[in-house]
Amino acid sequence: MTDDNVFSQSKALFHTFGCKLNFAETSTVAKIFADHGIRRVQKGEVPDIVVVNTCSVTEIADKKCRQTIRSFARRYPQAKILVTGCYAQLKPAEVASLPGVVVVAGINDKLKLLTYLQQWQQTSVPLTEVPQAKDLRSFMPSCSRGDRTRYFLKVQDGCDYWCTYCTIPKARGRSRSGSIEQILDQVRQAAADGAKEIVITGVNIGDFGKGTEHNFLDLIKELDEVEGIERYRISSIEPNLLTDEIIEWVARSKRFMPHFHIPLQCGDDQVLRLMHRHYDTALFASKIAKIRQVIPDAFIGVDLIVGARGETQELFENSKSFCDSLDITRLHVFTYSERPGTKALEIEHVVSPQEKHTRTNQMLRLSEAKMESFLKKYLGQVRPVLLEHGVRKADTHQMSGFTDNYIKVQVTVEDDLQMKRLDNAIVPVRLLSLGEDGETVRGEIVR
Repeated sequence: MTDDNVFSQSKALFHTFGCKLNFAETSTVAKIFADHGIRRVQKGEVPDIVVVNTCSVTEIADKKCRQTIRSFARRYPQAKILVTGCYAQLKPAEVASLPGVVVVAGINDKLKLLTYLQQWQQTSVPLTEVPQAKDLRSFMPSCSRGDRTRYFLKVQDGCDYWCTYCTIPKARGRSRSGSIEQILDQVRQAAADGAKEIVITGVNIGDFGKGTEHNFLDLIKELDEVEGIERYRISSIEPNLLTDEIIEWVARSKRFMPHFHIPLQCGDDQVLRLMHRHYDTALFASKIAKIRQVIPDAFIGVDLIVGARGETQELFENSKSFCDSLDITRLHVFTYSERPGTKALEIEHVVSPQEKHTRTNQMLRLSEAKMESFLKKYLGQVRPVLLEHGVRKADTHQMSGFTDNYIKVQVTVEDDLQMKRLDNAIVPVRLLSLGEDGETVRGEIVR
């Protein structure tokens, strides 16, 4: 019995929590499995293997991971469950105690999951003592297709910031990245595989090249020259690392889309200092103004934490007013969660759960209003949409995709043949009306 054939013809289910970086890494794991004859489970099939790539950004994230693993164990009692990611890195013993789990692997061991599974098969002893990658210094770039059309390009890992509320540096290690040439090789292969759009991912991608002669701007300039890729999107980038030069270059680039995702976390300077963030509200506002000046149509998503320690009612009102003043598209609102071992636990003034809930809802309503205002500006326009997998709904065939400036659009197509032909195609679409969910626009393909 050879290692390569132990699980050949098996079916695997992949479930990912958290950030786009996790999705990129899960895609790479799935490719490794496929290279060894293990295919993704199809709808209606029962998996032999379940891979759960976890997140630990909040206490709620930990809870969701536990619940999902237990659910998989109940639904697929014969399946081997492999758990990796930040939750597995930070709390391996807790993960190992969950039912059905046979392998627990830390951050740097994600790409070794199949090896560990094969070891388990030979010994029948759960590999829950896999070293949890205490030396988090190695880096391997990857570019893999997720469940949708877009590819995820991992260019960086780790973080050196140690914000007081965050455990990610402990889980992911110090900031590190690959060489530009390594990453270009990944992108060229993705282009050869038919990739049209690539999302650039990492824990702190603006830190790319730290300690070397290159930086993030150097990287994106090189990426823009790769033939075959039509779209790039920059995932979350810290405002202090989003330089005016980067913004100006994106404005005139051939392939980088008018789309930014920038973490604010709080719109009050006192709370930002308590969080140990690397900017203030004035710098953040200047970045938004710069984007609007040179890329007026840009989609600007902003991360926000509500109810952090030290956020009094007055400081929350400051944050809300500041967010309201920004010409942004959408707020991604997170309710603050206590994380063991973080410096935030030393901060006085704890916000009650009830007050956190109230504040979160206020920020969500603000986000909904901004999103609706942004979408309405583009009704009647024709914009390029990258269409993704379609679905049948009653007697119609529906496809969805995103415009260049990240508006999600739904269109009706004629039949299965057209749906197949338009998958992963960029087509002109007229935006007609808002969808019922307030986040989608109905459109029609322009012939």
